[in-house]
Amino acid sequence: MKKLLKIFLWFVLVIVIIIVIAVGYIQLTWNKTFDAPYPDITASNDPAMIERGKYLAYGWSHCAACHVPADKVREVENGLEMPLIGGWDEEIAGFGTFRAPNLTPDPETGIGRMTDGELARAIRYCVKHDGKLLPPFMVFQGLSDEDLTAVISFLRSQEPVKNQVAPSDYGFVAKAVIAFGLLKPQGPKSTPPASIRPDTTAVYGEYLATSVGNCLGCHIKIDQAGNQVNPDFAGGGIFPPTAFSKGYGFVSPNLTPDKKTGAIADWSEEQFVNRFQGGRLHEGSPMPWNMYSRMSVNDMKAIYRFLHTLDPVGFSVEKTVYQPGEKMPQ
Repeated sequence: MKKLLKIFLWFVLVIVIIIVIAVGYIQLTWNKTFDAPYPDITASNDPAMIERGKYLAYGWSHCAACHVPADKVREVENGLEMPLIGGWDEEIAGFGTFRAPNLTPDPETGIGRMTDGELARAIRYCVKHDGKLLPPFMVFQGLSDEDLTAVISFLRSQEPVKNQVAPSDYGFVAKAVIAFGLLKPQGPKSTPPASIRPDTTAVYGEYLATSVGNCLGCHIKIDQAGNQVNPDFAGGGIFPPTAFSKGYGFVSPNLTPDKKTGAIADWSEEQFVNRFQGGRLHEGSPMPWNMYSRMSVNDMKAIYRFLHTLDPVGFSVEKTVYQPGEKMPQ
């Protein structure tokens, strides 16, 4: 009996030592710096370039959906064009509280002291000006050089606003996945185009849906380990209730042209455009409908045409809107 007790105590001691070493390693190494190239991007004063950046920031790229205070998000979505002063935050259990920074040219609290290359690197490679990781909330790594220039040109053109936003507060789980290399900066999957001509083709629609509007980031199912479990655009993304949704939860629909399970498989191009122009139907929907509703008809047509070139995927999404208190899928 004493021998068994002794073995047990040694086992407990070893476990405690391992935990102490692991915790110490995480605390000492999580706040690491990363290397990434600086894209050869220079902001422009060309009014057309600035206007294109503004169109993206308040529209398809929906920068303005996050880089404003939380109490202004709905006003901005409904058409208020205020400077992107930051302030939105989101708490994710175990991972911490993440805050969107001030993107106005203020030199003290905004981007005024950052170079164009540093801003371009942050957007394309998720590495901040100080070399630290940017959490993967921005998925615009595939923006063309021209559109990346346009967005940065617009950001530079804003009125400087002094608005100090506290840095994101990383929780222990987030620190652990960074320390052990499970979360790293994400760069583009392929070389982004120098430019791409806006038109109504499926090719341009693919660019909008994957690199500009982040349709792909929501219309997929992700398991609890962070792995994608179904094909692109097949839906199933789970969005639990938030402060904006008044208790409602949402699941993204299947956008592939599967006749049985595709939400828009039987829609005409006109129906698709009309739905986008109709704006928000459910107040708490995570999709920035009202921002998208102001996009050009040609852009909407391009996305429709791209989605209808996808391989049909038989992935059934039972329902997309869940009432307050209703059990959601896992």
